[in-house]
Amino acid sequence: MHGLLIDHIVAGSIAEELELERGDRLVAVNGHRLRDVIDYNYYASEEELVLEVLKASGELWEVEVERDDGEPMGLVFAPPEPAHCGNKCVFCFVHQLPRGLRKPLYVKDEDYRLSFLYGNYVTLSNIGQSDIDRIVEQRLSPLYVSVHATNPSVREKLLGRKGIIPILDIMNELARARITMHTQVVLCPGLNDGAELQRTVADLVSLHPWVASLAIVPVGLTAHRTGLSSLEPVTAPYAREFVRIWQPEAERIHRECGEPFLFLADEFFIKAGEPFPPLETYGELPQIENGVGMIPLFLDQASRVVRKARAMRPRTVTVVTGESPYRFLAEFLGRLEERTGARLVPVAVPNRLFGESVTVTGLVAGRDVIEALKGKELGDAVFIPDVMLKEGEGVFLDDVSLPELREALGARVEVVESTPDGIYQALRAVRPR
Repeated sequence: MHGLLIDHIVAGSIAEELELERGDRLVAVNGHRLRDVIDYNYYASEEELVLEVLKASGELWEVEVERDDGEPMGLVFAPPEPAHCGNKCVFCFVHQLPRGLRKPLYVKDEDYRLSFLYGNYVTLSNIGQSDIDRIVEQRLSPLYVSVHATNPSVREKLLGRKGIIPILDIMNELARARITMHTQVVLCPGLNDGAELQRTVADLVSLHPWVASLAIVPVGLTAHRTGLSSLEPVTAPYAREFVRIWQPEAERIHRECGEPFLFLADEFFIKAGEPFPPLETYGELPQIENGVGMIPLFLDQASRVVRKARAMRPRTVTVVTGESPYRFLAEFLGRLEERTGARLVPVAVPNRLFGESVTVTGLVAGRDVIEALKGKELGDAVFIPDVMLKEGEGVFLDDVSLPELREALGARVEVVESTPDGIYQALRAVRPR
């Protein structure tokens, strides 16, 4: 079906005055046929518009609009259907999922539009010249690119595909058009580390400033790799050696580029037991959604929260976390206890759903939380970090809901923002029994 499906209309908006409704389709703007919301944003930026609307009844309307500069139309569209990924990456997390999770979790997308709109990482392996031309014409910047290796043969092995366009050909064309790119390498020991990583980093540095950042993240391996190729994990000794070599290299590249460029994921420092670089070396945290700089930011915010915290009536709260950030959270909670007089009990939840090697908080399942907490004295409340739940739906990865969790634990359960201040504000709101 052509056009953009209208999901809802903002009350009091121009669209409501025009009697547009949920279920209508916006087909064209000023004669330009619309493929997606990016086209709409691009073509509907003028003050005078002619909209072609296919009503839910089947009528075709032509609507003329005059509006003030920047005045929103009030149209909210259904999200675009993502292009599916045809890669068979050796490290693909979707291929390592157990059965019985929500269906959307098994969908692999590979869509440069979602990279622009939402910051999704894409390999650009399915991109054609018409797509590149559109990116350049509509200034779809920044993009988030999974490079993994710039050596074409190594990259094909990692992506599980033959005959794909060399990534540097695409990135050079985008860089010439001044399209900003943030990049990542999923590090697989023995495949794209060592000399291959040195080559990849050097190639991407040569495209700075249009390649604005590069994050190196360790491969994530679950306990569900049946039938998949064997991969080596990033162990503690490997992480220590990696940090020893690559953190000084990141500092050298920082000096060369005049700004932070190369970032090692927090997990390297956690596994290595090495101190994190100062927060200021992470710049504006361009890779924080990739697990880069989250712990240094947490530690910086924790110090500020502890300084402002005030004494309160005694109360006991259980604070749930994944295993990776446990020691940093526990240190913060200990200092917060001293300042407030509250009792704060951190609990690291082992990941039985994905396996013991998966330790991040965002991949903890509801049943694993229940297993870790059942039979314990939980105090006046249990704090669940918001990153464990699907945004807007209040369910864990395994579809356990908050009401189910509360019933299973027989406790007050609160979802809290995963920041020091979020924890402190939630603590203040707890009423002691």
